[in-house]
Amino acid sequence: MSPSEKAVAELVLAHDFPGAAELRAQVDHVQVVAMWGEHSASVDLRLRGDAPRSPVPSGVVPVDATVVDPTGELFGEILLWATEGYLSAIEYAWYGDEPPSALPDTDMITTEVRV
Repeated sequence: MSPSEKAVAELVLAHDFPGAAELRAQVDHVQVVAMWGEHSASVDLRLRGDAPRSPVPSGVVPVDATVVDPTGELFGEILLWATEGYLSAIEYAWYGDEPPSALPDTDMITTEVRV
């Protein structure tokens, strides 16, 4: 993963929820295997090597990661995906007409565990 991809994943996984520790242990062992489209900031991930499997259900990791622009306006959200206990994607969903071509700086993201 690139430094920005790793930073975003680590930010989302900084919260404690069932399975978070195992997902955190995977961050250094995943690689980007595909972009979701040309100039897309969203990527598919695959584990390379050994890392513990997380008990987190397949789907979006239970952390809301909201992105605001420099003026404080809501711009989008980060969705960190897991499949069968392993990190599988970082999705940057945006609100507006122009898709972002890069992940946001972590200081533009606020996170909260979904209850």
